[in-house]
Amino acid sequence: MSRPAIALVTPWYGADITGGAETVCRGLAEHLAHAGHAVEVLTTCAWRFQSDWGKNHHRPGLETLNGVPVRRFRVRPRDGQAFHQVNLRLMRGLGISTADEQQFMQHIIGSDELVAYIGEHRDAYRFVFLPYMFGTSYWGARAAPENSLMMPCLHDEAYAHMAAFRALMPSLRGFLLLSQPERDLMQSLYGIPAERLHLIGAGVDAAAGANPARFREKHRLAGPYIVYVGRRDETKNTPLLLDHFRRMKLEQGGDLKLVLIGPGGMPAAAARPDVIDLGVTDEQTKHDALAGALCLVNPSLNESFSLVLMEAWLAGRPVLVHAGCAVTVGHCRAGHGGLFFANYAEFSGALRWLSEHPTEAAAMGAQGARYVRANFTWERVLAKMLRAVYGEAAG
Repeated sequence: MSRPAIALVTPWYGADITGGAETVCRGLAEHLAHAGHAVEVLTTCAWRFQSDWGKNHHRPGLETLNGVPVRRFRVRPRDGQAFHQVNLRLMRGLGISTADEQQFMQHIIGSDELVAYIGEHRDAYRFVFLPYMFGTSYWGARAAPENSLMMPCLHDEAYAHMAAFRALMPSLRGFLLLSQPERDLMQSLYGIPAERLHLIGAGVDAAAGANPARFREKHRLAGPYIVYVGRRDETKNTPLLLDHFRRMKLEQGGDLKLVLIGPGGMPAAAARPDVIDLGVTDEQTKHDALAGALCLVNPSLNESFSLVLMEAWLAGRPVLVHAGCAVTVGHCRAGHGGLFFANYAEFSGALRWLSEHPTEAAAMGAQGARYVRANFTWERVLAKMLRAVYGEAAG
């Protein structure tokens, strides 16, 4: 008897979609398919995180993207204003009522057609939902909990404490976790038995042919620069990075520049000649930028894995992360590939040390690369995932 296919369920999917969870999902789908495993992606017709969640950008139905069957479903109607009113309270750490929470779950991105499909085909798949906080995961997992696993991409935020998720999580078949701190948080928040918590990590593709000279020439960068890769918003702590960088330049001067890569706006007050905002770039440009940087800076407090840390290390460069993020600090300690800061003095001091110790900085990047290759190859990650999905004991 053949085992059921794996269905990766996510709000949006495509080669042009950026973001950590989206990249992990696409990597899993493509590597599973290319290895000959039965896999599909179930997603909505919405475009991406930054687009209108109530608008269908893609046509519904089945298509194949890079060898992966992708089945799209129309999004449900939603009241964006009602959602944002509740979401703003959550982002500000304010309490919400039961009615508010119901409104949030009703009007976040979701698809009734997708949920109906899951219910009708509950025994044909092992469903893997990611990330946890969207309607595709919440309503979809409720339709077939006994065959559902969650890759939550979890961090300690207001959404994780909602009653809806506290009720949902214990009913699911299992969880695919990206890091030990995420596993610890799952246990502390939801009391999930250890045998249902599978620590698999995330697969990382090695950068091919990174060319820092090409990046410098294209963007007229003669001096040193640091790189931030990710969304520009408060949840990723980018205002703190911009503030620390501005203060350092005012106090110390010098020719160091900050290169920003990724989606989202930037406050007009942050616009400076030494801040280069590239927006969303292609993968080659990102890898070229990382390879030539003094370091990658990731100030985020909310990470469940941080794929870009691994990419920086594979490019041979060290990283600088926020001391308040257990996941990124844990990677730095385990891989001996980076420094961390808790305040402005530590931020500026770390950058000064890296610039004054190029040999040691390169050694940190090399150590980080060895850590990635030892722990996050696709072969290793897929083997762990398949054991978890098809019912073997957690390792």
